[in-house]
Amino acid sequence: MTTDEMRAFLDAGRDLQVASLNADGTPHLVTMWYLRDGDDLCFWTYSKSQKVVNVRRDPRITLLVATGEAYEELRGVSINGTATVEEDRDAVLAFGEKVYEKHWGPIDNDMVREGVHVMGAKRVVIRVSPLKTTSWDHSKLSGAY
Repeated sequence: MTTDEMRAFLDAGRDLQVASLNADGTPHLVTMWYLRDGDDLCFWTYSKSQKVVNVRRDPRITLLVATGEAYEELRGVSINGTATVEEDRDAVLAFGEKVYEKHWGPIDNDMVREGVHVMGAKRVVIRVSPLKTTSWDHSKLSGAY
């Protein structure tokens, strides 16, 4: 994919596969909702979650967004990067509002906003800055594989 195609693909996606490293070196793999911020991908999670423990100890992380059912429909972006934990309350809550709006639409009343803030009370944002990005789009193969 071109850079613009990757950005559009990531913006349209919902599920992010997140692989961090446990203390014993085994992968810890989970699915998160995310947002793209420039070239970075961000997601929020509970501050005491295993993935936060892992990236505080070792910031190496791998992310994957992929779609498609049939082989000729497979598309994806894989990112190897460095994770940082963002704890600023205002920034975390603003991020939560953006995630809400991506999946459910505009926050149109204070009760909904307060609900998002309650969900975000114990959360942090993990920002992943890419070191290496790989993409594929099998629809471009025109049946030649």
